[in-house]
Amino acid sequence: MAQQSSTQVASSQKALMLEMKSLQEEPVEGFKITLVDEADLYNWEVAIFGPPNTHYEGGYFKARIKFPIDYPYSPPTFRFLTKMWHPNIYENGDVCISILHPPVDDPQSGELPSERWNPTQNVRTILLSVISLLNEPNTFSPANVDASVMYRKWRDSKGKDREYAEIIRKQVLATKAEAERDGVKVPTTLAEYCIRTRAPAPDEGSDLLYDDYYDDEDLEDEDGEDCCYDEDDSGNEEL
Repeated sequence: MAQQSSTQVASSQKALMLEMKSLQEEPVEGFKITLVDEADLYNWEVAIFGPPNTHYEGGYFKARIKFPIDYPYSPPTFRFLTKMWHPNIYENGDVCISILHPPVDDPQSGELPSERWNPTQNVRTILLSVISLLNEPNTFSPANVDASVMYRKWRDSKGKDREYAEIIRKQVLATKAEAERDGVKVPTTLAEYCIRTRAPAPDEGSDLLYDDYYDDEDLEDEDGEDCCYDEDDSGNEEL
């Protein structure tokens, strides 16, 4: 059993190192990823910038991703640290989304097994799923029933019922102070939002020895056609 656990740790650490390096070199627009503690690969901090032209525009939302030792065979958890009012986010900040549910057959959940976690998923797909969920809540199985009812009123009234939008607007405004404390300039235009923010690489003394695990052939270049582009190499872009 101890040997199996040791093997799982080595495998998951390798997978997480590769993913962190991939996200440093090809960041996901609208997100900033760091480790809570450089000695701990299993706890990541995420800063999410609210997408322009949505309720969350201008917002700075913090979250934590916690990985199990058998990752990627079991899903991580995703918890917002910033207070969020959303149909699919529990009061404690936990995100309820199919992609983070274990791959078991549960007919009562209303989810297909294919919608749940599988080892081909990764942090990149989780981040994209979370940002999609923020903009398009799932009201069929809400984690926050009151928020779900309020969202449906806003949606069905075509925006005339403003209660849902006003709560989020106040939460967005409340995040500005934290962004200032962290020295972060939150993007508010599509052009700013679509700059992929490169995370600083660990210094030479870091415990994360990426090069021991990383092979250029393991990570193919992505040529996706979207509006986003990498920052220039000067490192002078603003966060």
